[in-house]
Amino acid sequence: MDLTHDGYAAPGAAAGRVADGTVDVPRLRRLLGAPEFGWLVERVRGRLAAGQPLTGAVSLAAPTPGQRSAVERLLARAPGGGRSLTVRLEAVDAVLRRSGISPDGLAAAVTALTGPVTPLAQVRAAEDAAWDRAYAPLDALVLDRPELAAWAARVRADGLARRLGRTPGAVHTLLTGVCAALRALPAEPAVSLAAFAAHVLGSAHALDDGTPQATLTLSGIRALTGFADGSGAEWRRDAWASAGLLKDELSSTVLTLNLRGTPALDWTADEGEPAVLTLRQLIRRPPSVASPAVRICENPAVLAAAADALGPACPPMICLQGQPSAAALALLRHLHGNGSDLYYHGDFDWGGLRIAGALLSRVPWRPWRYTAADYRAALVGSDSKLAPRPLTGVPTRTPWDPDLAEALAEAGIRVEEERELDLLLSDLRGRP
Repeated sequence: MDLTHDGYAAPGAAAGRVADGTVDVPRLRRLLGAPEFGWLVERVRGRLAAGQPLTGAVSLAAPTPGQRSAVERLLARAPGGGRSLTVRLEAVDAVLRRSGISPDGLAAAVTALTGPVTPLAQVRAAEDAAWDRAYAPLDALVLDRPELAAWAARVRADGLARRLGRTPGAVHTLLTGVCAALRALPAEPAVSLAAFAAHVLGSAHALDDGTPQATLTLSGIRALTGFADGSGAEWRRDAWASAGLLKDELSSTVLTLNLRGTPALDWTADEGEPAVLTLRQLIRRPPSVASPAVRICENPAVLAAAADALGPACPPMICLQGQPSAAALALLRHLHGNGSDLYYHGDFDWGGLRIAGALLSRVPWRPWRYTAADYRAALVGSDSKLAPRPLTGVPTRTPWDPDLAEALAEAGIRVEEERELDLLLSDLRGRP
């Protein structure tokens, strides 16, 4: 059917079947459905979605001759010049209404031509609701494990889960698995990472390096155990081990001095020499003897100095060498469970306090010259020839002595364990 410039049927043409308020779709397609009007329909649809009025002008930069000619025919206007093409939406609306093609105007016409338009506000509200549901596993986890509340808030804020999962459904599935894993940690006794993943997540490879679940679960483990940030295969192995998950039984070790209870330990104790125990040894044959008191230090230099100075006469010692490994935790739990009292000393800095706190959350211990009073005494007694080292890092709590954290924050000076060697060795000489 031929149309005049204003959309009416030309004389002699068949009349379109149009009821009041009803869009004549066949005529509409011939009028605005041509490819030359695609840009115009798209602009109108965008305004409808944004809730903007269909008034004013829209422009097309560098139109084709066909696009320019189509607009000129629609609006019955003389050919225009210039590099762009401008159309007033009120003019198009008037054509549609006068012609009877769309009695309700441009909005109804574009909807009939391209389908219903969902307002952007509604789309965004639906997306927000979907993302809220995606993060619901975190909310449930925090109810069970309030100590992970700060970590859960960071996961929401930093967008890591969103980047890993990309869609709300995938993120919900990812977080459901991660939260299930964190609920079951720390693993006591220690268990292989693959066996844990198979039991809790249904696949032995669910926590393999590089998987989204492994990335987020390791992040949660750091919050759970206080394990320091880092990177690399060795760091990941030790981070898993801090929560009792073992990538192997031989790589996790603990340094000891003068423990007894196996033939190998008895021999090294008789010699006064340090010994390295693997997790495999501790799981298969833990020491059968638990001393009344066991000293724990953070740095190998302290244990080495004790071996040099006291040899076989040194009381039993264990060195963490930083964050407590799965082997160290297994040994300390075994000794504590068999009646040993544990005494801990470490660096007077935020990292040292964080290690001590992580250990205390797993195994009970008493401070060994590791209180606020001891820190202040160390500041007074420090070698004047050695320049004080400023305290750096993020502050942490000291639940065994709340005043200690306050004392460090006030003084702002770190005191490394090695500077306390003389005092620590005098304790070892005078006490069992």
